[in-house]
Parts: sequence; C-alpha cells; structure tokens
Amino acid sequence: MARKNNGNPAPIKDILNKLTIEELNIKGKRVFIRADFNVPLDDNLSITDDRRIRSTLPTIDYAIDEGAKVILASHLGRPKGKVDPRFTLAPVAKRLQRLLGKEVIFVQDCIGLQVESIVSKMKEGDVLLLENLRFHPGEEKNDGEFAKALAKLADYFVNDAFGAAHRAHASTVGIARILPSAVGFLLRKEIEYLKGTVQNPVRPFVAILGGAKVSGKIGVLENLVDKVDKVIVGGGMAYTFIKAMGYEVGDSLVETEMLEFAEMIRRKLIKNNVKFYLPVDSVIAQSIEAGSETKLVTTQEIPKGWRALDIGPASAKLFSEAIQDAKTIIWNGPMGVFEMDAFSRGTFAIARSVSDAYALTIVGGGDTDLAVHRAGVSDSISFISTGGGASLQLLEGKELPGIAALTDRKEE
Repeated sequence: MARKNNGNPAPIKDILNKLTIEELNIKGKRVFIRADFNVPLDDNLSITDDRRIRSTLPTIDYAIDEGAKVILASHLGRPKGKVDPRFTLAPVAKRLQRLLGKEVIFVQDCIGLQVESIVSKMKEGDVLLLENLRFHPGEEKNDGEFAKALAKLADYFVNDAFGAAHRAHASTVGIARILPSAVGFLLRKEIEYLKGTVQNPVRPFVAILGGAKVSGKIGVLENLVDKVDKVIVGGGMAYTFIKAMGYEVGDSLVETEMLEFAEMIRRKLIKNNVKFYLPVDSVIAQSIEAGSETKLVTTQEIPKGWRALDIGPASAKLFSEAIQDAKTIIWNGPMGVFEMDAFSRGTFAIARSVSDAYALTIVGGGDTDLAVHRAGVSDSISFISTGGGASLQLLEGKELPGIAALTDRKEE
C-alpha cells in the first residue's frame, strides 16, 4: 500500500531486536502462525470485510513456499471461553481457501488428541486453520497448560497478529515463551511504520487525533509532545480542550476529569513550539438520530442543549492547509460521527487531504481505517494499521506483550 513516501520507516533491525520469519529454517517444520482473523460477519456468517485476512497472506504464502506445514490460529469475537457457533472460524477457512487458491484444512478445535493427529498427517506446504482460540477460557487467561497444548502442535511460533499483540494471551505470549518464535511480515511492517516513524520522522511531522475521548489518547499525546511539529485535534475529544480554555460547548462530549490534563498538554505543546489546532466551527444537533435538525456554528457559540457532532467546513479547510506541507502524517481517530451522513463531511474532507499530501501517511485505529475506506482514498494512504488498541499503545511508546515475548535476535 506504500505510495508517495518522502521518507521510509526505520528498518526493524534498528528498532526491534527480534527474530523474523525469514531467519527461521522452516522447511518441513510445523509453523504455528498466530493471525488476526477477527473479521466482521453478517447474520448469515458471511464475511463482510476480509482485509485482515488479506494482510496476513504474505506471511502465509512465504511459509507455504518455504515448505513449512502451516498451522493458523486466531480469535474471533468474544465467545467468553465457551463454544459459540456465532464465532466459528469456518467462514475464514473458506475465504482463505479462495484467496490462497489451495485447500485449507479446518479443524473444529485448537488443542487435543484429534488436532494433534490431524497435524501429524500434514505434508510440506499444507495449510490448517484451528477453531477459535477463545472457545477455551485458557486463551485469555494466558493459562500455562493451554499454551503448552498449543505449543505441542508446532516446532516454531510466528506472531503476525498485530491487532492482538497488546494482549498477554496464551496464543500471543504463552506459546512464544515455549517455542522458538519470530515476527511475521505484517507485524514487522506495523512496527516499522508505527514505531520507526515516531522515532525518526521526516519533518514536518503532523499528528491528527480524533475520536471520542481525550482519556483514550493521553499516552499518545504525552509521547508525541516533544516529537511532532503540529497536532490537530478533532472529534469529540476536541471539546474537552475547548471547554478547558473556558468556552461554552453546550451538551458536547466533555470529560470533566480530563480538563486540567487537556489544558496542561495544550500549554506544553505551545511551549515546545508545536502548532496546535482545534476546530473553529462545528456541525451541531440536539441528538444523533437520523433526520435531526443540524446547524453550523463557530465553536465558541455552541448553545446549551446542542452538541457538536462533526467539524465544520472552516475547520476542515484550516486542518487541510495545516497538513499541506507535511512530510509525515499519523492520523488516529475520526473528526466526528462519520457513520451518519449528516456528520461525515469533516472526516471525509480530512481523509482526502491526508491522501493528497505528498507525505508518508499512516492511518491507525479501526474507525479511522473504516473512514478512509468509506471516503474512497485507502489506496492513496502509505500504510493503514490493522490494530486499534495495539497501534495506540505503540504510538504511546509502550512495549506490546505479544512482541516482547518473541525470541531475541543474537548479536552478530
């Protein structure tokens, strides 16, 4: 998906001392690949978006080409440690089979004698998908015995599930501590872009933050405060900053307990000569329901009983002009309730501006991912992260348990 890169992210060897799949001798070996196949399904159990499956194909194809016996595992939904037919991975097996152009053996459990027997009959290049890991309570509890039962199936472990790398579960952490383990291609790309870019950005470096709450982005703001050149804040979280400056925001979303922090961060950014942008106008309504009356007002004139649900056209123009000269852009969080047509224009305008920028552009977070796809500009974004919580934690500068547990590369 790379395009218009004025700067490349730092290579993984410079930012993460972990083995990669290419450094394992996997020919003829059983390779357990933890993927993130947590895809949306409709009521008929049909996959409505297979991007997460497609994003892991390079790792799967590599393992097949190298003659490995490929064992795939993932979670799907929240079955809470019990077998729930609504969350079966059977539809994923069918889609994978189509995408790979070869048979995918689907096993109706992920541990046990039956699974071990099927695995023992695998030939080089075979692909097998285990049933939902979260059908067992031991997965989310990172239970040692469950991790051992998973590890028994394989010779090597490869983590390619960035979307689950911030979880200390049996299939991300427990198994990695038992088997020689490595980073898959998708996980490597996520780390290179998200961590490498923040560590060594081509400037000007612009961070665009949106979404509902300041509290969800505290760590990101604190980590970026001395790294970025410009910060643009939209979405619901903007109104906590605006309220903290002493302005009336009507019934807009405000985190009262975050007012002091918001003002402290704003002052710190300005003190660091970081240009800080907030909405100057807003689309407001009395409710989020379809067909509600909307008004366009300056941000300082939101009446009581009304709430801001999108940035206005002047804000979209201001923000777009602010990113025109950017060489690196990270965007996490929409500008409003973009799922509804009446409040989608601000988010889509920013999506188009980010896609038009001659810069390395990185989009993180599930909502932002969906927004750039709905805006029709996803092919013009340099990199779209597959992880919501995981991408936020990397942008916060935190270590992810699923990465930390992998085997360290030995110093040459």
